[in-house]
Amino acid sequence: MIAYRESEEGRPLRIAVPKGSLFADSVRLLQAAGLDTGALENPGRQLIVRTDDAEYIIGKPTDIPVYVAYGAADCGIGGKDVLIEAGLDVVELVDLGFGACRFVVAEKGGTQAEVSERARHLGVVRVATKYPVITQAHFDARGIQVEIVKLNGNIELAPLIGIADVVVDITATGTTLRENDLRIIEDVLPSSARFVGNPVAVRTDPRVSRLADTLAELSARDPEAGL
Repeated sequence: MIAYRESEEGRPLRIAVPKGSLFADSVRLLQAAGLDTGALENPGRQLIVRTDDAEYIIGKPTDIPVYVAYGAADCGIGGKDVLIEAGLDVVELVDLGFGACRFVVAEKGGTQAEVSERARHLGVVRVATKYPVITQAHFDARGIQVEIVKLNGNIELAPLIGIADVVVDITATGTTLRENDLRIIEDVLPSSARFVGNPVAVRTDPRVSRLADTLAELSARDPEAGL
């Protein structure tokens, strides 16, 4: 068991854990690292869960970098996509391997000739996405002028109802895009779960670096599961 409990302030290590698809793998990995995660198995509606050696802050994935950047948590686990989109001052310490997916550009299906014809007639490309920061950076790097339509869900609907030419979305298998007659035309960037730290905590609290080292070792054994 690695000692995480005591700091100079005599408080437990504060760890932000994301709700949703990354939660179960995050808990299993933290348990494998030697932390007491028993109370996380059934937290109910608790958003702050305390154990002998840690204080877990359970939040929406998009809020994890906020908690870490502003010092509410010493460290946390979040998707690379969320970290980039937030643009906050956190230190990325370990690629945990699980939750792997990728950002893609997709457009309405059809024959290659139809796709090429649409492309020739596009001036400013209208792009629907939940991730405007990542999307803008991608097209800026390619020298393509875009108008971004920010949506909060069902991104694949946008080209079908005529409010966007293409979408930038995150996918693991591409199934949802294909089922909605969208074809992937370009990869943007890969994403997976990352262990991140508050910049001050990384410099001053050795427990953060110890946990990072342990998580890196565990993730190296099985990059997909972190175990």
